[in-house]
Amino acid sequence: MFESVAYAADAVEGAPQVNPLVQFMPIILMFVIFYFLLIRPQQKKQKELQSMIAGIKKGDKVVTTGGVLGTVSSIQDDYVVLTVGDSDTKLEVLKSAIAGLRS
Repeated sequence: MFESVAYAADAVEGAPQVNPLVQFMPIILMFVIFYFLLIRPQQKKQKELQSMIAGIKKGDKVVTTGGVLGTVSSIQDDYVVLTVGDSDTKLEVLKSAIAGLRS
């Protein structure tokens, strides 16, 4: 009876030990792939958007995240005043709501 337990213990002790780094390698590899395919390009796009918003000047034609097209008539600290439409309607829009410049 005790011989089978002894043989079972020898079988467990004789098994090769796997390096913990090798066990976590697929998870680490997935994180690296996600970083280079998703996180890094998004950070780069966000930096470009921030520099574009910081460089807005009077007379630029912009589009907002809501789809409003307008021309910048004045710039304040955290918002811009856009002139939209033919009747020269003015809208105050946060700088963070500007999606890009129109050409």
